[in-house]
Amino acid sequence: MLLDGRRVSAYASAYVVAGRTYAPLAPYVTRIADRLEYEGRLLVVFRGSRHATIRLHDVAPDALDRQYVALAPALRELGATVSYDAATHTIEVRTPPPQAIASPRPFDPLAPHQAPRVVFTPSPSPTPPIVWQGPAIPRRTPLPYPLPT
Repeated sequence: MLLDGRRVSAYASAYVVAGRTYAPLAPYVTRIADRLEYEGRLLVVFRGSRHATIRLHDVAPDALDRQYVALAPALRELGATVSYDAATHTIEVRTPPPQAIASPRPFDPLAPHQAPRVVFTPSPSPTPPIVWQGPAIPRRTPLPYPLPT
């Protein structure tokens, strides 16, 4: 399997049955996932705004490399394009590039459509004076060293 042009290696290999490729969830599906969530016996795989729901036979989180799934439908639900080359027995998976994150527009005080926001700043309260109510404490004056004899 090639993921965006790079070979994906795994301990357990994929296999083909009746024209459908089955592969373990880890690393073939989890490699393109942003987040995994468990809902009982269901594994919900998220990538961007898309998600795929996969029924699990074993719900242990370390069992994802033993859970086989039909590869193409799961990857297509996550937005990837999947193609199979029968001559080389290679599955090629292409994922769309991540969308750029735009920074928010800075505030323009001269723009007529933007009104300034009211910001509440509380006035500082004075610190109360310390009133000692215990016994008098003697002043500790340092002694010269070595002591005069």
